[in-house]
Amino acid sequence: MGGLRSTFGVRVIKDGLVFSAAHFITFNGSICERLHGHNWRVEAAIEGALDENSYVFDFIALRDGLQGLVAELDHSVLLPDRHRQIRVEQSEDGREVTARFENRRWLFPAEDCRILPVENTTAELIARWLSETLCERLGLRGQQGLSRLRISVEENFGQWADCWTEL
Repeated sequence: MGGLRSTFGVRVIKDGLVFSAAHFITFNGSICERLHGHNWRVEAAIEGALDENSYVFDFIALRDGLQGLVAELDHSVLLPDRHRQIRVEQSEDGREVTARFENRRWLFPAEDCRILPVENTTAELIARWLSETLCERLGLRGQQGLSRLRISVEENFGQWADCWTEL
């Protein structure tokens, strides 16, 4: 094949890569949204060189890795543990989680919460958490020839946030 330079990638977007979760975010310093939920959609793409089998990465491994993460988030309340103004604490007996912002307080069963290592539960930072966690679980950073992972999160129909992670 001629002298054209090609780059390659694989992408997974499936009907099953959806999770339902509640969250609230802060913005403009002191504005805090009301607790609300979404049916979030997720897709992943990996760029890199072709290997000896002429593929970049196994579709099934990428799909299954992402599906596992989506299952962990499904039917939960997403809370940030690195927010400057939102305090998230688990009760001594581990059964409840309390989130506080200024004079507001939310109390949830701990089993219904997913406390994420993020500053705010925005679609962008959820995409970054998914990207970092997927990289770790699939060992993507150590794999020869892979250059970049993109995770996309759709919060509402047609509203996507992307995170690109160099591998």
